[in-house]
Amino acid sequence: MTQGYIAGGARASVRVRVAGDYAAINIKSGGLVASRAEYEYPIPLDQARELLALCAPPLIDKTRHFVPYGGFEWEVDEFHGDNAGLIVAELELDREDQEFPRPEWVGAEVTQLERYYNVRLVTHPYRAWSENERKA
Repeated sequence: MTQGYIAGGARASVRVRVAGDYAAINIKSGGLVASRAEYEYPIPLDQARELLALCAPPLIDKTRHFVPYGGFEWEVDEFHGDNAGLIVAELELDREDQEFPRPEWVGAEVTQLERYYNVRLVTHPYRAWSENERKA
């Protein structure tokens, strides 16, 4: 999948995503919190490609893997391009205090670390991270 950001600020981000034949525009509230409002609207593929051309480089390129574990489905994103080498696992829960089994392959909790947010990977890609930033 490829995605780019039309806007990314403290209050919200607006992104365009193309995944195969599916394209959408997405608005997500900002903040370093686990629960954020998110709205996604399908758009025609040709319009999404035009909008990607308006986005600040680099575009985010990643492969999303869906990994079932303990009755939950993890989204594991393997990044490419300027963010190659970064892998992030995410789990959507019904509520923040919901219990879930933690797979042994899941690393550190990074919800509160802004540099892991896709919108920030545009301005500070993984290839530019320091050794200390890569540790957590």
